[in-house]
Amino acid sequence: HDPRTASPAAGLRAIGNLHEAGIPVGVMVAPIIPVLTDHEMERILAAAVASGAQSAAYVLLRLPYELKDLFREWLQTNEPLKAKHVMSRLQAMRGGKDNDARFGVRQRGEGEYAALLSRRFSAACTRLGLKQRERFSHNVTLFRPPVFGPEQLSLL
Repeated sequence: HDPRTASPAAGLRAIGNLHEAGIPVGVMVAPIIPVLTDHEMERILAAAVASGAQSAAYVLLRLPYELKDLFREWLQTNEPLKAKHVMSRLQAMRGGKDNDARFGVRQRGEGEYAALLSRRFSAACTRLGLKQRERFSHNVTLFRPPVFGPEQLSLL
């Protein structure tokens, strides 16, 4: 998992706590890194559902200019035997480039492997009863904007 973030177990507990409190919960499977993490997608979705998630979405790894060299270095250091394969798959989904910033394409990629990921994700969501990219409507009637002014707030 990402450094300085909650562990997967802690994230699943948070999903469970929110669900128990009646708050609709969705999960984001991201970033999906071909060859390295894509095999975990179905297992992540199943664990999220078991904890109370109701919807899900995913994002393919993006490598904008400021990240591409850092990722390549990390990949070569940590997964040297898979590095070429990972980059080959990513570039195949990005029109031969490390990144594709086009809206609507950057999150999912294009091509055969991107279509396969999309079908796998949809099939897993259907099997698990997850809605895809659900937007929840929230009850905002209890929201009260903070009061700002020159007076000091009361301690009691």
